Amino acid sequence: MNSEYDVIDCKRADYPEGFLFGVAASSYQIEGSRFGGCGASHWDTFAATPGNTATARGEDGSVACDHYHRWPEDLDLVRDAGLDAYRFSMSWARVLPEGRGRANEEGLDFYDRLVDGMLERGIKPFATLYHWDLPAPLADLGGWRNRDIASWFADYTDVIMRRVGDRIHAAAPINEPWCVAWLSHFMGHHAPGLRDIRATARAMHHVLLAHGRSIQAMRALGMKNLGLVTNFEYAAPADDSAEAEEAARLYDGIYNRWFLDGVFKKSYPEEVLAGLGPHMPEGYERDFDIIAEPVDWVGINYYTRKLIAPDGSGQFPALKEVEGPLPKTLMDWEIYPDGLAFFIDRVHRDYAKGLPIYVTENGMASADRLAGGAVGDPARIDFLNRHLAKVRQAIDAGVPLKGYFIWSLLDNYEWALGYEKRFGLVHVDFDTLQRTPKASWHALKEALRSE
Repeated sequence: MNSEYDVIDCKRADYPEGFLFGVAASSYQIEGSRFGGCGASHWDTFAATPGNTATARGEDGSVACDHYHRWPEDLDLVRDAGLDAYRFSMSWARVLPEGRGRANEEGLDFYDRLVDGMLERGIKPFATLYHWDLPAPLADLGGWRNRDIASWFADYTDVIMRRVGDRIHAAAPINEPWCVAWLSHFMGHHAPGLRDIRATARAMHHVLLAHGRSIQAMRALGMKNLGLVTNFEYAAPADDSAEAEEAARLYDGIYNRWFLDGVFKKSYPEEVLAGLGPHMPEGYERDFDIIAEPVDWVGINYYTRKLIAPDGSGQFPALKEVEGPLPKTLMDWEIYPDGLAFFIDRVHRDYAKGLPIYVTENGMASADRLAGGAVGDPARIDFLNRHLAKVRQAIDAGVPLKGYFIWSLLDNYEWALGYEKRFGLVHVDFDTLQRTPKASWHALKEALRSE
């Protein structure tokens, strides 16, 4: 390493004692849903639908990275990088192939082995119970549109956490509720691929009700260190007009404040309810006591900012994204580290108010290529340095920031975009499934062993 572009500046001595460096991944994106008695999820059916142009080439997660069989090698990569924690998710369809009823013992055994494998390597398990792979039989019953999903999810929580909950360091019910609800039911970009405002309003509420019921189920098992993980995008007005300012605030309400307000304030943003209110479940206000079950920490997933303008339609939400001028990742997302600083401060000041905060996802997709047995990814190293600088800044300002997780450990199935967008610290050849640590993995390893 001989330049600022291949060195990650995160020496442990620069961070408080106990600060955790981790990496994140998700079940459907890496495990391989065809293995181990896993049931079908709505992602399998979404990808298999003929003419479904939202899924690149009809690619799915049936094999993915074959983490189901290769997990020891993958956990060795986490350990050998010097990372402290692994934020992984469990597949509802793997544990309960029908979504309810009889558990799949092969699935439970897999997560047993996985959690024990982390502990044997000195890795702290950070578990997520749901990262978007809803069992297909529950999708048939309306999925997140159906209020009963909160009870189904609580039952699933009980089944899996009775098996492994005693060895989990920290847990959160649902990853990125905005993606579960809005992206998938209003924009139609993710399974189940709906564009229905009534379905959206119900999903936006039921995902939080399921979160609260899951927290209750884990508390009943005696589990501690339970959190809320939401994703954030910095919404900036595309110009100086009052209309653009209003559109950006609405975007912020939908994307960022809806879920935090529900959990911490027992309310939803008024400007969002102006559009969703007529479609909300009757009596939804009575659910806030469950939604607001106390959590022990808050997770921030952050990648980018968006410039927002009115779209002139007059139809809710009547806004659009405008291309910004900043350098972009391969996802065409602007690189804007100041947004991470903003959300760390907002969550601490307005919501968590002293609770520990983790950056539970942060990373970038780049056009990484394997050449000569190595993968250089200087853009990712620069991205991590710029965002880690904001993490240190927040700690220095007194925010109880307790950890930083990079997305992702492996190149993987990037949902509707298939296998083209590479977020990993480790390159995966999707023909051979060979793993090759990238320059960013080596730089991180070097940084974390430096005092």
